[in-house]
Amino acid sequence: MTQRWLHPGAWWLWALGLGAAATRTANPLLLGLIVAVATLVVSARRPQAQWAGAYTVFLRLALLVIVIRVAFAIVFGLRVGTTTLFTLPSLVLPDWMAGVTVGGPVTAEMLVIALIQGAQLATLLICIGAANSLASPVRLLKALPPGLYHVGVACVVALSLAPRIMINVRRVMQARRLRGRPTKGLRAAAEAAVPVLESSLDDAINLAAAMDTRGYGRTASASPSEKAVQAGLVLVGLMGIALGLFAALGASGWGWAMLAIGVAMAVTGIVVAGRKVQRTRYRPDPWSWQESLTAASGLLAAAAVIATRADGISVPLTWPDLPLLATLAILLAASPALLTPPPPLSWRTA
Repeated sequence: MTQRWLHPGAWWLWALGLGAAATRTANPLLLGLIVAVATLVVSARRPQAQWAGAYTVFLRLALLVIVIRVAFAIVFGLRVGTTTLFTLPSLVLPDWMAGVTVGGPVTAEMLVIALIQGAQLATLLICIGAANSLASPVRLLKALPPGLYHVGVACVVALSLAPRIMINVRRVMQARRLRGRPTKGLRAAAEAAVPVLESSLDDAINLAAAMDTRGYGRTASASPSEKAVQAGLVLVGLMGIALGLFAALGASGWGWAMLAIGVAMAVTGIVVAGRKVQRTRYRPDPWSWQESLTAASGLLAAAAVIATRADGISVPLTWPDLPLLATLAILLAASPALLTPPPPLSWRTA
């Protein structure tokens, strides 16, 4: 199979589909399957590029999220279940703080519930990390519509921040290792903080100078009324999308209608704003059947998990079932690991 870059929009649709599936199920088996599929695809199609290390960063962040969620459940969580593991010293709170507990008995049920809830958010973060690791941020910026050009620049810079910081951390730690200085512990981290911050600020200044030289931030000629209409359509559309997603993920019937209206208004505002942006593309990325397969596999996983209507966490806890439809759809989301072209060996072509 010929090496080429897959369209970044396909990777993001695939990852967002898996992330949406993770938010709609509390089944730890399905969550683990989603993480396994994302890891498999990343290991098979991750390029040798600077941004490819983002997946490891998001993995560590996901583990940290689970630890924090369990810790909060132990200290402040709702005391449910009867299988007491240990008891912490508790505080007597006033009546106006009813429902809030500090300390007390820690049960196995509340720990499992906290672990599953943390795993949901951790799985979503892992899916976002997979998209950051697979999709080139430069090509993603090129693929955005003209109306979102300036917003896309800010988003791409923000998404590239974590990988750049990790690169600076590794470079500083390697320099300390060559000089015979410690690279582990709080003291080493404190001493490395200043050079890492300095390198990050230098990168930001160089990026700002390069963007200014290439004409980023230029404004198009538009009347105040046109700008108000564009901003109003996009703002109201984004609010409709947010409300629609919240209602749809909460299994509300009117959520999908609100989502459709919000998407239509946002797209209209973006198209109207894009007419005033003078922008050309050099060698735009193609969209072939491999991109369609990748995007469809992720969205199909989300649709299958939503269609299974997975129940929430209940007490007493029971061993979860493995829905056949959702399992097959999530396994199908691993097909990009085999059916998509491998990325080029040189990341500089991105």
